[in-house]
Amino acid sequence: MTTDYQIRVTPQVAASEQSILQFLADEKGVDVTKVTTTRIVKRSIDARQRNIFINLTVRVYINEFPSGDFQRTVYPQVDEKPQVLVIGEGPGGLFAALRLIELGYKPIVLERGKNVHDRKRDMALIAKIQKVDEESNYCFGEGGAGAYSDGKLFTRSKKRGNVDKILNVFCQHGASTSILVDAHPHIGTDKLPRVIENMRNTILGCGGQVHFQTKMTSLITKGDTVVGVEAVDLNTGEQRCWNGPVILATGHSARDVYRYLYRDNIEIEAKGIAVGVRLEHPAMLIDQIQYHSKQGRGKYLPAAEYSMVTQVDGRGVYSFCMCPGGFVIPAATGPEQIVVNGMSPANRGTKWSNSGMVVELRPEDIDADNPLAVMHYQEEVEKMCWQQGNRQQTAPAQRMADFVNNRLSYDLPASSYAPGLISSPLHFWMPKPIASRLQEGFKTFGRQAHGFLTNEAVLIAMETRTSSPVRILRDRESLMHVRLQGLFPCGEGAGYAGGIVSAGVDGERCAEQCAAYLQQI
Repeated sequence: MTTDYQIRVTPQVAASEQSILQFLADEKGVDVTKVTTTRIVKRSIDARQRNIFINLTVRVYINEFPSGDFQRTVYPQVDEKPQVLVIGEGPGGLFAALRLIELGYKPIVLERGKNVHDRKRDMALIAKIQKVDEESNYCFGEGGAGAYSDGKLFTRSKKRGNVDKILNVFCQHGASTSILVDAHPHIGTDKLPRVIENMRNTILGCGGQVHFQTKMTSLITKGDTVVGVEAVDLNTGEQRCWNGPVILATGHSARDVYRYLYRDNIEIEAKGIAVGVRLEHPAMLIDQIQYHSKQGRGKYLPAAEYSMVTQVDGRGVYSFCMCPGGFVIPAATGPEQIVVNGMSPANRGTKWSNSGMVVELRPEDIDADNPLAVMHYQEEVEKMCWQQGNRQQTAPAQRMADFVNNRLSYDLPASSYAPGLISSPLHFWMPKPIASRLQEGFKTFGRQAHGFLTNEAVLIAMETRTSSPVRILRDRESLMHVRLQGLFPCGEGAGYAGGIVSAGVDGERCAEQCAAYLQQI
């Protein structure tokens, strides 16, 4: 027999199974002598009041054992099956490929970047010698932008069945089963690469293919039907044609793809993004604020998270991709750019906590009708930031209170940003609609959380890659491009997702619709 109990306990009680069992015995009358095991089904922290509580759903097994900690997916052999081209091996492409295998189709994955381990070496060079490899960086390569930018799995998607499937597939490939439990699940930058490698090995073991440093250069069409792609081997320069319908999952930074689509009159439109900075506090300070204690998190609580949102002059100002106990990282994908992002290891154990602090930007805020107008705005801001950063990856930065009060910071606090910071008057050179709204937003956040607005925190410029600046138009039902049959724009790069899990969900949906398309032709 199994019974689920919803309980509200102190962090110390939630820290051990024995303490939880004792609580169930005392408060729920559970006979612990008959309990064979327990499982935490859901867990969340309630830090709204001075006394912190943990909300748990505990599954108690009486005289029986659980059948498994997660649901496994069966992946058959598909080496002799019809093939589908998957362009990009980020979360959208990975989950599209795995779902295709489930459905009996052979995925051919073409990834412009390197495998997840070789890619890591190229990223290290950004900090060491200020060199950005245009094909292997924090955005391009196996695992996509999410592989080395935290691995947070929280999503507001309402499709809970699909979300649960994504989380279970991660567990099947080596992720901790805690992601099935926590309200804000997180794998960790140090753990996710191995999980991604295991997913790739499943694709290969079932007869699929993964080709690294293979960059799509154009679609092959017959009339209004996509029948394949042309791609170049970046090692040899050899051009090759690949046949099959196409799931296009190239990520939010593949600007060459957007330019190609625009040049070939393939229907796209400008899409809103958010632009701002990375805001980095000492982790201890955030713990003290969020947990209402001078001692911070203490022994039993994790590094504290926060979520901030307000409206300033008709546009949202909000925190994005909050990384407790994390790092700020250089996320440029080409020359003359500075772009910053955040990540956290699984233990969230660094001295700093950071988040993107961004301002909503809509296409109508930019005086242009070009579908690439928002992308061009991104590029201009990133180049402006690079010029302010001594034309290297040294990031312009300013203390938080100095920024709000229009003062130059004469020195800067220690930071996790490895390439280094340079003091810069962000309030002066950042686009006025961004800077002025951030200033007002920070004042609001400082009133909401005493101590948040402080010169102990530093703004690191610029956060621009919050989402795709372009949407590739597709049919709502078939998920196929509005004009080109056999082309399935997918995930964050196509403008239909906003993170690892939602991109994975969209990848599965595109695979299902691609399979339905193949059954009809």
